Amino acid sequence: MKTKSPYFNVNPLIAALQFLTIIPIPVPVSQTDMEKALPWFPVAGLVNGLIAAMIFALAHALGFPPMMAGLLGVLALSFSNGFFHLDGVADTADGLLSARPKTQILEIMRDSRIGTMGFVGLFFILGLKWSALASMAPGIGWRALIVSAVVARCAQVLTMGLLPYARKEGGLASIFLKSRMPAHMVIVSVFGLLLAAAMAGVYGIFAVLAAIVAAVVFNGICMAKIDGITGDTLGALTEIVETTMLCVISVAFLGGV
Repeated sequence: MKTKSPYFNVNPLIAALQFLTIIPIPVPVSQTDMEKALPWFPVAGLVNGLIAAMIFALAHALGFPPMMAGLLGVLALSFSNGFFHLDGVADTADGLLSARPKTQILEIMRDSRIGTMGFVGLFFILGLKWSALASMAPGIGWRALIVSAVVARCAQVLTMGLLPYARKEGGLASIFLKSRMPAHMVIVSVFGLLLAAAMAGVYGIFAVLAAIVAAVVFNGICMAKIDGITGDTLGALTEIVETTMLCVISVAFLGGV
């Protein structure tokens, strides 16, 4: 039986958590619930960020070296979504960097095997995240993990609200485009900016602006190469935004507590 509230249907939120986190929620959701899950993506990102922040903070509390604590924080952030988005990084890098026509790029991205470009993409994404987080004081690092995870999911909502799906036959992420609304984009934008300002101050806002630039450039490449987005490019976008946020906050708070 579905979980209902007298005020709103909670199932779209549950659908977002089931899709974007590893938390087992034994509540059945319908396709309609999945279609309405898009505005709840940042909440799922908040859960991802909290899981990573707790692991990172615990590692520091136990006296782990900064490099080890940073690595555990990055691992927890990726594990919290079942390494879902890292798979998108590998597939997207293999496809977009292959210098092939659109149809071949999309086929390459569907191939489960990882190529050289995919490996290099994963190396730099994970390496930059790790070095950024390891350089942060604990009091900054746990906040950076939360903010970057939320803003990255806000970027997903904005991208799906603005850009077309590249595959005519649709795909895993195309279901969320069916109920996209301008209001969703406004809500998540405000939510992301307020959270960044509250947890990282003016540097959080700078990090968001840098992430916007990175997202616009990446989405522009996707439009030029494949005329739209796919589930893989959305996963890659998420990782790119998280990485940009962590790097900017790391530099801004270098040596801070």
